[in-house]
Amino acid sequence: MSHLQNLLLDSLLGTKHVDSAALIQLQERSLCVASPGFSVMPSDVRTLVNGFAKNPLQARREGLYFMEKDYRCVRADEYSLYAKNENTGVIVVKTNLYLLVATYTEGMYPSVCVEATEKLGKCVSQCLSLFPRGVESSDCK
Repeated sequence: MSHLQNLLLDSLLGTKHVDSAALIQLQERSLCVASPGFSVMPSDVRTLVNGFAKNPLQARREGLYFMEKDYRCVRADEYSLYAKNENTGVIVVKTNLYLLVATYTEGMYPSVCVEATEKLGKCVSQCLSLFPRGVESSDCK
């Protein structure tokens, strides 16, 4: 298991209010790491990247189709996307180099998922600013 995957597991899944998590490289539009069992398909990566590439208001109006479900956006701005489908949801935080994705399911507190994901996003932004090239692709395995 990579250091990045351990970071996702400890910081997000460790809260018990994040069901699954992933880190996506923005420039390459590719999955870097994900929690075990979280299969983010290339079409899902495109959906999330496009949610930020388009006008965030458009994403808010249209919602997201992610992991074969329609989600209603409850927040969409240049740094964050929050979307829900009944009692489940997806939280996406954008840094300069990555998208940090976290999901929650029924019985979990969305607010805890949001807080943990936003905090980790800030940490990733600050830590990676010390390493301008970001994480090497070999670190994403």
